[in-house]
Amino acid sequence: MTKTEFTKPNLLLVEGKTDELFFSALNKHLGFHDIQIIDVGGTSKFQKRLEVISVSPKFHIIKSLGIVSDNDSKHPSKTSFECITDYLRYVNLPTPESPLLPKGNNPQVTVMILPSEGETGMLEDLCLKSVESDPAMPCVNQYCQCLQEKCPSFPKNISKAKVQVFLASRKEAEKGLGIAARDGYWPFENAAFNEVKQFIRSILSND
Repeated sequence: MTKTEFTKPNLLLVEGKTDELFFSALNKHLGFHDIQIIDVGGTSKFQKRLEVISVSPKFHIIKSLGIVSDNDSKHPSKTSFECITDYLRYVNLPTPESPLLPKGNNPQVTVMILPSEGETGMLEDLCLKSVESDPAMPCVNQYCQCLQEKCPSFPKNISKAKVQVFLASRKEAEKGLGIAARDGYWPFENAAFNEVKQFIRSILSND
């Protein structure tokens, strides 16, 4: 894996491109510009990316490190949070005792598990929660339920499917979750996003 160039003192590691677009949009909404977001290329790549980052000659400029992971661990005996903390220990970085609780200094490390601590799911579930009261959602739920009953090939990941159906109800229907975030389709003022906004602020609190 190629070395990482650090451009800002606050670093946020996310699972994929969709997450990168989402958090870029959220940071812009909050007016925060001092967080560098890195897409690690999938859950299984967190450890390798942390190994590369932690030995970088310029890693000393990083004051705060945030890590975001979906709560959909494929590990038979560990939660997503436990997997992330194992990776942190492996590279000798501060290891938080629980999600959203910062640990250490230079860097301060904070971990966010989506959609929320104790809830199984992913970023898609968080976004769906934010639009629960949207008039389109009863139609989305009914449509997906119908497809599940009648189409054997219906996607196993219902949350991802529902996001796509919801976005298909918008005026411009060709957007994915990340692009939709960039273009203002997710209501960031909704209470569903309070915890993730708290997380972003905690990354910057060490400045």
